[in-house]
Amino acid sequence: MRVEIDQNSGFCFGVVRAISKAEAALQELGGEVYSLGDIVHNRMEVQRLESLGLRTVTHEDMPQLAGRDLFIRAHGEPPTTYRCAEELGIRVIDATCPVVAQLQRKVVAAYAKMQQAGGQVVILGKRGHAEVVGLSGQVNDNVTVVESEDDLAQVDFSRPIFFLSQTTQSVALFWELAEKMKLRLEDEHMLTVDDTICRRVSNREKALSEFAQRFDVVIFVCGKKSSNGKVLFDVCHRANSRAYNIEEESELQPEWFEGCHSAGICGATSTPTWLMQRVAEAIEKRFM
Repeated sequence: MRVEIDQNSGFCFGVVRAISKAEAALQELGGEVYSLGDIVHNRMEVQRLESLGLRTVTHEDMPQLAGRDLFIRAHGEPPTTYRCAEELGIRVIDATCPVVAQLQRKVVAAYAKMQQAGGQVVILGKRGHAEVVGLSGQVNDNVTVVESEDDLAQVDFSRPIFFLSQTTQSVALFWELAEKMKLRLEDEHMLTVDDTICRRVSNREKALSEFAQRFDVVIFVCGKKSSNGKVLFDVCHRANSRAYNIEEESELQPEWFEGCHSAGICGATSTPTWLMQRVAEAIEKRFM
């Protein structure tokens, strides 16, 4: 059986930058660095970095970190986090992805514009996701977060709308919801749409679909917490009904490979290359 790893899968620019910063800080400081939340939504990569001294903490732990170094991951944080760190004397290592930081500024500008127009800011995103929490926090949570068409019931269509998106959402879903909103408004000019989805991520969808179609079976590797992973796995499964989502190689099932002559390995923007390689090696050892 032929096994191939998708060369376009794996860490995006923002995650590579964050992990590089974390590794540099751990080496330079020669001690523990505290990450506010999982540095990446991949349990295996988090465990690797923890073995180097990275410690994952929550906002509730911040009062105990006075004088320590706190790592802000690529997802970003609301302004309240930085103010809290300053008050507690915590040194911040900021690895917010530049694409996310730019979106945070756009949310602030959109909110100011809607305040003048008596309107509202609507964000396509996963509620509770770190990036969305950071975006909402830029304007004291004065935004409406929608995940699907059902959530449009929360939107006031008598008022102007400024519509943006979490960086890792589906482009197709974003524009589908934009059209739905336009139809519900009295005047379509009441809707301002800014497609803020990261193209380094969204451009993977077409390539991933084409990759998945080339194999008898596809193994998609990603952490269970990965929002981007859910979007990209759906792309895989639509392209190939024999696509399976796993977090690590121990989850591989023999029946998935019955009658197969080829297997493709791919993953999310939070999936490390070394993990996809490990999955490929496990397939070669167990099912070839």
